[in-house]
Formats: sequence, structure tokens, C-alpha cells
Amino acid sequence: MKKYSPDKKHLVMTREQVRAFDSRAINQLGIPGAVLMENAGRSCAELIKEKLADIPKPKVCIFCGTGNNGGDGYVIARHLLNDSFKVTVVIIGDREKIKDDALTNLNILEKMDQFMPQVPIQQLDPHSPHANDKIETFAKDSHFLVDAIFGTGLTGQLKDEYLNIIQSINKLNCPVLAVDIPSGLDCDTAVPLGDAIKADYTVTFVAVKKGFTLENANQYTGQIFIASIGVEPKEENLI
Repeated sequence: MKKYSPDKKHLVMTREQVRAFDSRAINQLGIPGAVLMENAGRSCAELIKEKLADIPKPKVCIFCGTGNNGGDGYVIARHLLNDSFKVTVVIIGDREKIKDDALTNLNILEKMDQFMPQVPIQQLDPHSPHANDKIETFAKDSHFLVDAIFGTGLTGQLKDEYLNIIQSINKLNCPVLAVDIPSGLDCDTAVPLGDAIKADYTVTFVAVKKGFTLENANQYTGQIFIASIGVEPKEENLI
């Protein structure tokens, strides 16, 4: 995993280039999407473990959306649990919308109580009038928060209920790691789509996203780390 520095040369990709690269990895190289998700989530977990190495009995609260970004969050949770972290997973949205590789990793997480104490998996309805209070309760006494709500594919202004969730997380006095991109931030322009998570760390995958190179981005991304998903792009192959 490499740390991004604006004064060094890094591979930069747009939203569409990231999509195309992921598609090539899966459809041309034959790497299962679950393997890419595993590599991504494990890298995030390793950074969290590094940052909390001096904390006895560390606790992490992971906020997961219903897409693949949430799937990365379930992988993170599993790896932290395997290292004796106390973990709370909060699913934001309808669980029935979770599918494919994300659902596979959620199912694994839910079955882990066969080998260790049951993982607290909470459900949060973004429309709930008590969403703010629930977020505060779920995150209580956490040493670290993980933003795995929205990924790089997010476009258009956020709905009010998700703006409320993002603003509630931002009000918590706790370090935040964003998975791939801070939720609510446009991948290519670094313009908040209404508002965005203000992360202390962002672990982004494959390459630096175009928006991260812009001047206003670091107030949302914090320190940026680039993690491998198991296959590396070549600059001359970008579209």
C-alpha cells in the first residue's frame, strides 16, 4: 500500500476508467469480484490495525451501504474480528437490496458467530426520524469509524436522509477511514454532492481518483493510501 503525495508521480484514474479496469479484471482476466473485494477490504483492515496498534481492546464501527462499498465493509469487519477487535456493523438501507459479492461477505459475517461471539450487525433505516441518535449510539466508545456507504459510482445530489446520515457521522468525535472514496464526494471533481464524509484517512483502490488531485479534496479525504486489488493497471492501457 502506497501513501499518496501530490509532489510524487501517481497513476490517476477517472470514474469510467476505474469501472473499465474492474470489468477487465473480472471479465478478461477471470478474477472473481469476490477476490477483488477481499483484497480491497483486507487492505483497509490492515491500515486500521496499524493506526490502533497501541489501543487495548479496540472498537470499530463500520457504516455500510447496500452496494459493493458496503461489501468491502463486511470484509473489513471479518478481518478485524479475526484480530480480536470489537466491531459493530451498521447496514444503512434495506438489507434485501444487498446482492452478489457484498451479500456473500455479509452472509459469512453473519455465520461467524459459530466460531466467536455474535457480530453486532445493526440495521439503520435512513428515513428514521431517530437516525441521528441511533448513529451516535452505534458508534459510542468507538476508536475508529469506517465509511463504507457509497463508492466512486455515486452521481447526483444526495437525498436529504443520506445528507443527514453523513452530517451525523461527521459530528462524531472519532477518526474516520473512508473506503475508496469519502461518501458523498464526486470521484472526478471532488465536489460534495450536497455534503460528504470528512475522513482522516482514505484507502482508495487501484489508482488515485481524479478528484483527489484537486485542491479542495484533502478536506474530505484526509491522508490517502492506494491499495492493490490483486492486479495492477498500466498507464498506457488507460482509456
